[in-house]
Amino acid sequence: MGKTALIFWGGWEGHTPARSAAVVSEMLAGHGFDVRIEQGTSALADPQLSAIDLIVPVVTMSTIEKPELQNLVAAVRGGTGLAGFHGTMGDSFRNEPDYHFMTGGQWVAHPGDIIDYRVDITSDDPIVRGIDGFAYRSEQYYMQVDPSNEVLATTTFGGEHLDF
Repeated sequence: MGKTALIFWGGWEGHTPARSAAVVSEMLAGHGFDVRIEQGTSALADPQLSAIDLIVPVVTMSTIEKPELQNLVAAVRGGTGLAGFHGTMGDSFRNEPDYHFMTGGQWVAHPGDIIDYRVDITSDDPIVRGIDGFAYRSEQYYMQVDPSNEVLATTTFGGEHLDF
C-alpha cells in the first residue's frame, strides 16, 4: 500500500484554499502519495484518520468541532504526519489552544501589511542548506513559536509598523 494524504480546506478565501489544496495535491501525488481532498473539517471525524500518513490543513480563520480536533490531535500524537504552510496552518483555528499546541505555533499578526524585510536562514538543516538570507516584500508574519521547534528561518521586527 502506498503513502496516503488528506488535504482539508476551507476558511478565508483570501488564501485561495481550494486552489492551494489542488497545488499541494499535485505536489504530493508527484511524490507517490494517494491524495484525498475534502472541503471543511468533517473528514477529521473519521475513526480511521490515524491510518493516513500525512494530513495537510489548508484552512485560515475557521472553526473546528471539538471531536474533530480531538481526533486530529490523537492521529498526530499516534504518528500521522502534519504539514502546512503560511496562514493555512498557522492561522487555521484561532480559538483552539490544543491545535496551536499540536502545531507548535500560532500566527499573531503581520504589522504593516505588505512591507520590505529580510529573511535570515538560521539552520543548516537539509531543507534550507545552500539558501542564503534574502530580501523579501510581502506580509511579515509575527508568530508565537514553541521553543522546542527547530526554526529554519527568521525575520526581525523593528517595531516601526506597530500601531498599539
